[in-house]
This record gives sequence, structure tokens and C-alpha cells, in this order.
Amino acid sequence: MPSRRVDPLTVEVVELIGTVVARYHEEYEHAAASHQLTGAQARVLNLLSLEPMAMRKIAQKLKCEPSNITGIVDRLETRGLVERRPDPADRRVKLAAPTDEGLQTADRLRESLDFAREPLAGLSTQERTVLRDLLRRMLG
Repeated sequence: MPSRRVDPLTVEVVELIGTVVARYHEEYEHAAASHQLTGAQARVLNLLSLEPMAMRKIAQKLKCEPSNITGIVDRLETRGLVERRPDPADRRVKLAAPTDEGLQTADRLRESLDFAREPLAGLSTQERTVLRDLLRRMLG
């Protein structure tokens, strides 16, 4: 198979994206720990703060096994951050939904994530829009 040359700019962009992702995950884990949560628990709670959803849908969004989500939701439920309720569209399905305390915790967690917010604040609205559009384009 012939060797493909990758231009130095592409290599640098890929390395920078990797560094941004690693720093984001590091800060996310630290912020989660400050709220006595694991990173996985924090991600599930954050997702549920946007809308209640079934375990299978949470697993799809986080790209993991539904059985893992069940355990995470169990622990969040024990802490009073999440509750299970029937899906109004299909009462056979249970939705995981944040409690009021869970919503407050998710808000505090988001507020404590400065890594992305602070550098983005240094960009103009136009620059943030271009960055957003480029990232969307990369993701298809």
C-alpha cells in the first residue's frame, strides 16, 4: 500500500483537536469529582438535564452499553439526582429524568467548566460562528 503524505498543517490541526479534547475531559472529570460524581455520572446527568430519556437512548447518545447506563442511573437515583418515570408515549418504557436537585447539580457542573468557556470568550461572535460551522462540517 503506498504511503500517503499528510501535510504538516493537517497533522497540527489533528494534534490540537486531540489536545483540546484531552483537556476538556480532564476538566470534566475534575468538575464531576468536585460534585462527588464520576465523569460518566456527570455526562448522564448533563444529558438528562436537557430532556428525560430512556436508557437505550442515553446509551446511544453516549455510545455505550445500556447495561452500563442502568448502573449509572441507579447510582444517580440513590443520590436523589435522577428518578425513573413512565414514558407518556409508551407506558411500558421508563424514562430517566433529573430531579430538581439533579437539575441544580447539572447547572453547577456546567458553570464550573471554564476550560472551553474562557478561551471561547476571547473569540468574537463571528469567530465562534465560523468555528462552530467548521466543526459541524467536520462532523458531517
